Amino acid sequence: MDFDHFGIRVVDERDKKLDIVIDEGLPPDALEVDLYAQPEGNGISGYVAATGRSYICDDTEKDPRYILGIDHCKSSLTVPLRLHDKIIGVFNIESESVGAFYEDDRLFAEIFGQYIAIALNTLNLLVVERCNTSGQIAASVISEMTHPLNDIVTSAKALMGQYIGDEHMHEQLDHIIQKVESVRVAVREVARGTRTVLGTGDVKADAGDPILSGKRILIADDEANIRTTIGDILTRYGCVAMVAKDGFDAIQQLENHTFDLVLSDIRMPHRNGYEIYAAVQRQDKTVPVILMTGFGYDPHHSIVRANQDGLCAVLFKPFKVDQMLEAVRKALTGHSVDAPNQANS
Repeated sequence: MDFDHFGIRVVDERDKKLDIVIDEGLPPDALEVDLYAQPEGNGISGYVAATGRSYICDDTEKDPRYILGIDHCKSSLTVPLRLHDKIIGVFNIESESVGAFYEDDRLFAEIFGQYIAIALNTLNLLVVERCNTSGQIAASVISEMTHPLNDIVTSAKALMGQYIGDEHMHEQLDHIIQKVESVRVAVREVARGTRTVLGTGDVKADAGDPILSGKRILIADDEANIRTTIGDILTRYGCVAMVAKDGFDAIQQLENHTFDLVLSDIRMPHRNGYEIYAAVQRQDKTVPVILMTGFGYDPHHSIVRANQDGLCAVLFKPFKVDQMLEAVRKALTGHSVDAPNQANS
């Protein structure tokens, strides 16, 4: 096929938004256009995603469905990414020539689209399997540890009864009981997987940090526990933390406030990680961005695309508090910095 641009969009099941996974030749203005899997008002891609019907546009200037694509685009071909009976996205190609695509091109693109759909589904299955496996292992560990830990606590309390009046022994035994409880908490945190930050119990109420003190940081994540936990931790270290519940909220906050650093999840409703990164870059290229993702899941290739433009760092959930703080300090200073003694993380 003779074409000058191609793009692959996938349907976000949460809001039916068509998120760009891969594109070549798409101008920045086109990236700003939100398209949804709806037959009207969302361009040719929205129509194809909603109806499952392929669409050949012979002349973009005469087709009312066409929405901004490559500069000087004259014709396009859009096919659904079909997985069995489900439409999971669209494959779109464009040309600078009028009438560049024919029925043979449509048939070829539809076959190719099936392979793309299978590949995307395989990626999702691998991520789900990794997540489930991690959860199963953690659950098994908790089950196997329950009785031995209970036995340790029972024995420690029994010894306390035998050493009445021995304050030193009581302190030692009480210390053992506290450590057992910390083990329980740590394992429970791991079992919660990507919806938690590890090691939050070790953060002091007033940790303090001269590097972080007063820094304005935006935390964008659609998981309430993640954004709230990170916000609380950074606040304890002296930051002015603000949170965003999704991509749209994050964009609004970026337009209304200035920040020293942005931490954003990669997969969120309304805007993905790369779109958040691009928005920060448009506002101020000197503001560092850290992206977060679970199990290395990057459905829109946000990490690769942002890395090419100078992404600061990536945190893979579940991450530890000290890992996050190290990444934040490095992002703010431009180099690795040791944590201060009073900031026990």
